[in-house]
This record gives sequence, C-alpha cells and structure tokens, in this order.
Amino acid sequence: MAKNKNKKTIDQKSKKTAVPPEHSTDKDSIVAEDKIKELESKLLTSLADNENLRKRFDREKEDLGNYVISEFAKEILTVLDNLQRAMATANLEVVKDKSSEISQLLEGIELTEKQIISTIEKFKIEQVKSMGERFDPNMHQAMFEVQKDDQEPGTIAEVVQEGYKIGERLLRPALVGVVKKKNN
Repeated sequence: MAKNKNKKTIDQKSKKTAVPPEHSTDKDSIVAEDKIKELESKLLTSLADNENLRKRFDREKEDLGNYVISEFAKEILTVLDNLQRAMATANLEVVKDKSSEISQLLEGIELTEKQIISTIEKFKIEQVKSMGERFDPNMHQAMFEVQKDDQEPGTIAEVVQEGYKIGERLLRPALVGVVKKKNN
C-alpha cells in the first residue's frame, strides 16, 4: 500500500511540473532544428577538412618518394652519361666490321643503355628538351656562347650534357651552348 501512495504522489508531482505541450513543442522543435543544422555544418566542414588533409598527405608522400629517389637517379644518370660518351667515341660501324666479339660487346652496351633509359622512364624521370629551344635558366645552364647567323639569339645551339627532371622537379640542368647576340 505504501508503494501505491508513492506512485500517486510522483504522478501528481509530474503532472504539476509538466508544461503544457502546445507551448514547449514549437520552441523545442526550432531549437532542435537549429542544433541539427549546426551539427550538419560541422560534419560537412570536418569531412572537407579530412579530404583536404588526405590529398595533402598524398602529395607530400609523392614528393617524398621523388626526393628519395632523386639522389639515386643522379648517380644512375652519371653512369648513363659515361656509357653514352664511350659509345660516341667509338666509330661503331668500323669497329663492328672488324671483329665479331667487339661487335657483340657493343651490342651489349647498346642494350644496357636502352635498359637504363627505360628504367629511369619507369620512375617518371624524363629528359629536358634543350636542342633548338629557348634558353631557360630554370632548366638549362649556359656553358658558352656560340655565334650562329641562322639562329635567334638565346636559342640553344649545342648540348654538352642532357638535363633531367623527375615529375616537375629538376634533377640536373642541361649544360648548353647558347647563340649570342650579333655584334653590330
């Protein structure tokens, strides 16, 4: 019986403290809608921030990968340069006709050169186009000037050493000879 009395008192107290439903629902629904809009805005901002962060990390990861490989690539390019110089000094057609062993050696060197070139291309390392182009101090290093009447001043007339870049980053500039202005 004591339990029934307690229930009645609690029910009577809750009836007395309850606010009429028609006044509280309008205010509560407006406040709830504002809260929902605010939370949606925060969620969208957070999602956009996360996406931007992910993209930035991906770019930094790619840049770091390019940077790490760049030192190794510079060393390999030196080997490629030496290989190409060695082949350029030998008169390949004359040497190939004299001896079959030397001919096979030269073919092996040519295949090695092609393999090195295909390997560096696989890692997005590409040669800087220089011959006949306008001199660009960001891509080329002028070693000397050349007098050529048939070309515009500032045009690259000779390439001493090819330049290379990895992605958009310059690994090494091309060493070039540039056409100088005509003396009047």
